[in-house]
Amino acid sequence: MALIIDLKPSERVIIGSALITNDKTRTRLHIEGAAPILREKDIMRESEADTPCKKIYLFLQLMYLSDKPEDMHKDYFDLVGEIQNAAPTTAIFFMQINDMLMQEKYYNALKKARELIEHERELLANVA
Repeated sequence: MALIIDLKPSERVIIGSALITNDKTRTRLHIEGAAPILREKDIMRESEADTPCKKIYLFLQLMYLSDKPEDMHKDYFDLVGEIQNAAPTTAIFFMQINDMLMQEKYYNALKKARELIEHERELLANVA
């Protein structure tokens, strides 16, 4: 069964390694196959990764879109260690994210990383 994506006017989506920008009208795409797909709302630009947990999200995004995600594992796990040392309450998130990562369920890991970012936001609000 095909994945159906409805795109708003001018909305962007990454399919595989291609960035696709919709025209000025709504569009419905029917996608078959196993290419990674990210809607614009799920795409984080490097300039937006301004906190440690947002950098985790960016790593996961890059792994999801990469042909060789394992090339990023060392840097990713180094950052995970730093974050867990500074904020031990993040461990539960990383247990789940890392399990998804090892199963190559990158999109699910991205969704869990959104929860991690929210947890980070709450931690930072309590410090301020």
